[in-house]
Amino acid sequence: MAERAALEELVKLQGERVRGLKQQKASAELIEEEVGKLLKLKAQLGPDESKQKFVLKTPKGTRDYSPRQMAVREKVFDVIIRCFKRHGAEVIDTPVFELKETLTGKYGEDSKLIYDLKDQGGELLSLRYDLTVPFARYLAMNKLTNIKRYHIAKVYRRDNPAMTRGRYREFYQLTMTIAGHVRKEIPSALCIDSLQVNDRRILDGMFAICGVSDSKFRTICSSVDKLDKVSWEEVKNEMAVLLQTPAQAGEEPLGVGSVAAGGRYDGLVGMFDPKGRKVPCVGLSIGVERIFSIVEQRLEALEEKVRTTETQVLVASAQKKLLEERLKLVSELWDAGIKAELLYKKNPKLLNQLQYCEEAGIPLVAIIGEQELKDGVIKLRSVTSREEVREEDLKTGQNRDFNFYYGYFIDYYWQKWPDTTPFSYKALGA
Repeated sequence: MAERAALEELVKLQGERVRGLKQQKASAELIEEEVGKLLKLKAQLGPDESKQKFVLKTPKGTRDYSPRQMAVREKVFDVIIRCFKRHGAEVIDTPVFELKETLTGKYGEDSKLIYDLKDQGGELLSLRYDLTVPFARYLAMNKLTNIKRYHIAKVYRRDNPAMTRGRYREFYQLTMTIAGHVRKEIPSALCIDSLQVNDRRILDGMFAICGVSDSKFRTICSSVDKLDKVSWEEVKNEMAVLLQTPAQAGEEPLGVGSVAAGGRYDGLVGMFDPKGRKVPCVGLSIGVERIFSIVEQRLEALEEKVRTTETQVLVASAQKKLLEERLKLVSELWDAGIKAELLYKKNPKLLNQLQYCEEAGIPLVAIIGEQELKDGVIKLRSVTSREEVREEDLKTGQNRDFNFYYGYFIDYYWQKWPDTTPFSYKALGA
């Protein structure tokens, strides 16, 4: 160790000598000779084994998400959450890990895929495999028998990942569950305990919503007909998958696997309840990661630009030395609830500011200049159409200043230049 430290010091001193000779513009022969000595010392030193090299990568079965991908995810989440809320669901959350004894023994063969954590505080813990068992534990622990809840959170599986098919080791799961007895009014009034509905139009509608093509209709019907003969798992394996659009014409679509699954788990809550009380539960889980794979591919196919921010307006200046005025305006816009930003340069060129709007997808730019400041107005321009709002479009009073125009700014903005979404609903198949 001492020998290596001595060599490192010699390398340092020789390096300083070489740099000094270069600064002094010494002869090329002398510099070359000293460089040779430096290289010999470095060769003796060899690599530093204490500094281990490592590869920068995400763990197997996980991924990072860029701002563009996160914009897509947020939009997909928003669509699903609005659907859950439309049906009166409440939201809950549970810890990312549970007691190991809570999770084990509930998944059969899949229990081998549970991630166990080291004992850090007297408890054996495991990462949650899905959101169903934690929900059942939540019901039993809080003595709840009726709730309609949705839950969006990450779950973890020690599985063999297939990234291109949307199968990860860490992924989001979206579930909605109705727990408790649901009253079937007409059958109950007639003292009928169960009712089976058979209507071809219902079946047609279900298949249409699921995206079943005409060519697959008979095959799916054949699978459904087996429900009274074989288990749901066997039927599901025959049909509950989503196909990616072929990359090129003539190619077979690529299956990404099941994107939704549902069913009953009436006895699960009773496993945690001290008195074994059963709570009827029916739930639906959405494989959102696989949906993301499809949506991202559709966006690529449509060559659609995705906005990564929700900025409504960029505050720009037409002349120099207007930074203070830009800062004042953007601050007032924030106070008025408008999503605004500005370029953080002292004197940016107007062209650069407009180009930034186009690249970022910002729909509107508020331009202030010396003349606008004198007149007490703001020039509003649509980035796409280049159309501008003239002073007389907004003027209705004598005492004009920035604050006066905010109400008109918002009204005019929404009526004349509707807000753009991060991407169109075409990518979601709507």
